[in-house]
Amino acid sequence: MTGNRMALPGPARTRWALVAGVVAALAVVALLVVRPWATGTIASAPGGSNGGAPAAPVVGPDDATPPDVDAAALTGALVQAADAKIDPVRLAEGVAPPSNRWYSGLVFGEELLPVFPLPLSFALTPSGFTIGLPDPVTSAKAVVGPHVPAVSVDVGAASAQVVAADPVAVTTRLLDAAGATLGDVTVAAGSPFVSFTAATEVEVAAGEGFGALEDGVATAEVAGTTWGLATSDGALDGGTLTLPAGATAGWYALPDDPSDDAAAVLAAAAVDPVVGVDVTYGVGDDVARTTLTYRTAGATPSAHVLMRHHTTGTQPERDGCGLGTYRSVYGDLELCAGSTLTSYAPTLHPAGALDLEGIDDARRDAVLAQLEQDVAGTEAFASDTYFGGKHLYRAATLVVLGEQLGAEDTVAELRTRVADALREWAEPEGCDERDARCFVYDDAARSVMGRTPSFGSDELNDHHFHYGYLLSAAGLLGADDPALVDDVRPVMDALAADIAAAQPSEELPQLRTFDPYAGHAWASGTSPFADGNNQESASEAVNAWNGIGLWAQASGQDDLLTQATWLASTEAASARDYWTDPDLDHPVTDGFEHRVFALNWGGKRDWATWFSAEPSAMLGILLIPMGPVSDYLAVDVEPATILAAVDEATPAGPDVMFGDYLLMYRALAGPDEAAAAWDDAVALPDTSIDDGSSRAYLLAWLAAHGA
Repeated sequence: MTGNRMALPGPARTRWALVAGVVAALAVVALLVVRPWATGTIASAPGGSNGGAPAAPVVGPDDATPPDVDAAALTGALVQAADAKIDPVRLAEGVAPPSNRWYSGLVFGEELLPVFPLPLSFALTPSGFTIGLPDPVTSAKAVVGPHVPAVSVDVGAASAQVVAADPVAVTTRLLDAAGATLGDVTVAAGSPFVSFTAATEVEVAAGEGFGALEDGVATAEVAGTTWGLATSDGALDGGTLTLPAGATAGWYALPDDPSDDAAAVLAAAAVDPVVGVDVTYGVGDDVARTTLTYRTAGATPSAHVLMRHHTTGTQPERDGCGLGTYRSVYGDLELCAGSTLTSYAPTLHPAGALDLEGIDDARRDAVLAQLEQDVAGTEAFASDTYFGGKHLYRAATLVVLGEQLGAEDTVAELRTRVADALREWAEPEGCDERDARCFVYDDAARSVMGRTPSFGSDELNDHHFHYGYLLSAAGLLGADDPALVDDVRPVMDALAADIAAAQPSEELPQLRTFDPYAGHAWASGTSPFADGNNQESASEAVNAWNGIGLWAQASGQDDLLTQATWLASTEAASARDYWTDPDLDHPVTDGFEHRVFALNWGGKRDWATWFSAEPSAMLGILLIPMGPVSDYLAVDVEPATILAAVDEATPAGPDVMFGDYLLMYRALAGPDEAAAAWDDAVALPDTSIDDGSSRAYLLAWLAAHGA
C-alpha cells in the first residue's frame, strides 16, 4: 500500500591558485535566527573523514546530546535469525547495508540502476559511471525526470563496492579485475558534484566533448547544458584524463541561468570532494531546525542546492545563494555557495489525544454511543507487522478516547487486551516460540525484523510505517501504565532504534529511513527501480515519528523526544510541500491534472499508488491514520486547497476507500466543513471506514474540529 508495499516489484600550482582566488566567494554561511531550542548533533558514519571545511556556527544554545542507545544490548536481547531477504552485492565488508536510502539501488541487485542525488542523476556502469541532469517531462498523471547520461566516465573498473555511507552521502570504490583499488567516487544529495579521487595513477575516459584543461578546468556542451570538469592535478588529452595518485576530478553541470561567478565557485569546490555529511538538529516551541554540513577532504567550502522545503515558511537569512537554478521534477533548485545548509520547519509536537473539551453534549453522547459499539465490535488483532500494529493502534485510540470521555468501564477490557497483545509482541525471545507477533535481529541485514512479514517488510520495506503503529499504541497506553512501559521497553526501544537510530553503530545504521536532505523518509528497502527510491504514505511516516515521540514521553526519554519531534516536524513540512500541497503553479507541473502527488520518487512524481487506481486512494494514503497530530496537514494551507483535493478524491460522495480519513481532512477546512462532514460520517457505510480507525474516532475528530 505504501512505498514498495506491494513488493512490486599543470596544473597543480595553477589550479590551487584559482582555488585561492575564489575561496572568499565560497566562505559564506547561513545567518541563523536566534531561537530558544534544544539541539542535537548526529555523528557521521564510521570510516568517514573528519576533515574539510568547518561547520558554520549555530547561533543558539549548545547542542544537546542525541539519544544514547545501547544498540548491542537491544539487538542482542532478541532472537538472532536470518529473516531478511536482501542481497547487497556491491558492499564492502563491515559496512552496514544501506537500506531505505536514495542511493540503495547502487548496492542491491545485480542490475546497475540510476540514483538521483539532486540536482544530478548518477549510475554505475561495468567500467565506471555516468552522470545526468534530469530534464522533467510532465503528463496528466506524472512529472518524470529519468536518468539520461550526459557524461560517461570510464575508469577501466571491473567491479564496485560501497565503502562509506551516511544518510546523505555515499562513496563507491572502483576496483580493477584483480580487486585493486582504482579510486573512489562520491555523490551526495544536494551536492552538484560527482567526484572521483584516484588511488593510483589512472587513465580515465572523462566524457565526450571536453576541451583542453585551462587552469585545471575543462567544459563541454551537452544537450544545451554546460558541463564542467575540474581537476586538482593531471592532464587531459584527447578525452583521456590522466590522474596521479591522490588527485581528484570533479564533474558538475552549470545551472540553467548561472550568475557571473557560478562557474568559478563550482570549479573551485569541485576538486575538494565531499566525504560525508553531518547532521545537526534543534527543536524549539515554534520551529525545528535541520543543519547539514558537507564535509570535504580539504579546507575548501563546497556548494549545495535548495529544494522547496528549504525555502518555504520561516527560514534563515542566506548569503551565497542566487548562483542560478537547476531544473528538477521537484521544481527549481537554487545553487548556493558554502558547506552548510540550514532550514526550518514548524514544530510538530507529539500528540496522542484529541481536544474534546469544547464539544457539546449531543456530540459527546453520540461519540459515547458509537464508542460502545466499536469496542464491542473489535475483532482479533492481526499477526503480521503491518496490520497487527495497525489494529493495536485502532484499539489504543478507542481506549484513550473512552478514558477522555469518562467511559473507563467501556474500554477497560479493551485496554487489557491491547496491553496483553503489546506484551506478547514485546517478548524478546518470542520468536523462539512462534512464527508471528515477535521480532528477531538479523545481523547480516543489521535490522530488527518482524514475523510475520507483510508488504515486503522482510526486504526492509516500510519498517517505519509498521513499527510506528506499535510504538504509538505502546506510547498511548504506557502514558499512565508504568508497568506496561517496563515490560515492553526493550523491544519498543529496539523498534525505535531500527528505524531512527540517531547515531550509527555496529548493529544498526544511522537514521535508517529518514533522509535529512530531502526532509522525508524513503520506503523501499532495496530500491530496485530505475526511478530511484520512493515513498507513498508520507502521513504514515509522520505517524512513525509521532509514535516514537509518544513512546519517548511514556518511557521518560527526553533526548529521544527531541529527536522524534525534529523528525516529525521535518517530515510534516515535506509532506505538505511535495505530497498534499504541492506547487501546482510552477512550470514543471504545467500539464499535471491533479491536486496531489500520491507517490514521490527520486526521479519522478506520480498520481498513482501501489495498490489502487481509485481517486480516493491517491489522497487517502497521504492522510492515514489521521491521528491527533494530523492537523499539520492544514498548516499554511488554504481551505480551498483542502476542499479541492477532497472533491477530486470523492466525486460521487464519501462512500469510498478511505472515506473516513477524507471526511476528517475536509474538517480541516473549517468548522462549517466539519459540521457538514459530521452528517456524512453518521451515514457512512462501515466499508468506508479504514481498519486502522473507527466511527467513534471519526465522530470525535469531527466534533473536536468544530462539528
